[in-house]
Amino acid sequence: MPDLLPDLAHLRAAVTPDDQASPSLPYYHMWTDTGGVSRLNTAMMANFGQKSVGGGAAPQWLRPFPGEVEAVSFAVLPVGWVGEWHESPKPQWVVPLSGRWFLETMDGHRAEMGPGDLHFGQDQETKGEKGHRSGQLGDEPCVQLIVQFRVSPGAATAEPF
Repeated sequence: MPDLLPDLAHLRAAVTPDDQASPSLPYYHMWTDTGGVSRLNTAMMANFGQKSVGGGAAPQWLRPFPGEVEAVSFAVLPVGWVGEWHESPKPQWVVPLSGRWFLETMDGHRAEMGPGDLHFGQDQETKGEKGHRSGQLGDEPCVQLIVQFRVSPGAATAEPF
């Protein structure tokens, strides 16, 4: 049985910003180590700054993100869907909008995600069992927003951002 990573909701509650402190945002990160093994861990995104989005809008916390976006897609994982061992087609953010899904990586870790969770996947060039397994959880389809990059905007390390 894979080792289940901590729920991000618990980590989000611990880093709620006040008006003065820059927030940190937890996410699941899937990457390939130098030995070709896919790994999955929790990470924190920092470096938010306050900026207005224009007009009369008050400043808000924003985190610009580097990289050239190649595609933005919406996916629907039907009930019972499982994607057996495969690599992410591109470095990508996956954001579940409704429903739940899971990831399992070669290092024996598993994460289960739902609305409010973020995942950055960059498990290209794995060896042996390829990449990861993923699948839908529960009684409703999982609707996802996927933002793919031409080249990974982060290093293939546990804490890329």
